[in-house]
Amino acid sequence: MVIRRAVGADAAAAAEVWLGSYGAALPSVRRAHGDDEVRAWFRDIVVPHRETWVAVADGTVVGVMVLAGDELDQLYLAPSWQRRGLGGRFVALAKERRPGGLALWTFEINAPARAFYERHGFVAVEHTDGMGNEEREPDVRYVWRPEGA
Repeated sequence: MVIRRAVGADAAAAAEVWLGSYGAALPSVRRAHGDDEVRAWFRDIVVPHRETWVAVADGTVVGVMVLAGDELDQLYLAPSWQRRGLGGRFVALAKERRPGGLALWTFEINAPARAFYERHGFVAVEHTDGMGNEEREPDVRYVWRPEGA
């Protein structure tokens, strides 16, 4: 398993990880964009313009993490790679890259993700009714600050 910065050739595989993970974890949440729009977003915006990291196992992208400023903007793992420590490795990398602190949003309904972030020191600081996101799904903002900050 290698975690490395994504390159243009990783965009399609990273998008597929996002699509598969979102579908498995959030089957009841309306997606605001179709599959081809997600693929174009990874190809044209995410990989070339954001700090994007991929986890690669045996030549296959199995995880993707995107940092945007002090936001942990995206963290998705192929379903078969969840609960195997990879998410924790990504969070550790994010904290290393943003030692002053991080924030993120996750859907309120995503109890496994919420528990994951809480285990990794993130604290819920805001709950919304979802009117501020494209999915119109209630969400939670989490913040991590290093000790002593």
